[in-house]
Amino acid sequence: MKPKNLSKKIRRLEARLQKGAKKLAKLKQKLEAAATAGVAKKKRKSAVQANKASAAKKVKRKLNLTPERRAELSAAMKARWAAKRAAANANT
Repeated sequence: MKPKNLSKKIRRLEARLQKGAKKLAKLKQKLEAAATAGVAKKKRKSAVQANKASAAKKVKRKLNLTPERRAELSAAMKARWAAKRAAANANT
């Protein structure tokens, strides 16, 4: 084989190898970026779910009570609190 042809083949091979290395580096970068984006996405999702859970716990329903039932419940709660206070005073 002539030296001219050999040098051409070598040049072409080097160019192809360099192109492959660039492609590989680019793909590695994309993979790393995707991995970090995935971690960030998971963090965001967990934060959003935590906020949703706490928001769901804080919601209170308004009871649909008649005035008589409201008075009844109020008296029951006051009696319970009075008993609790009496028990606490008895222990001290």
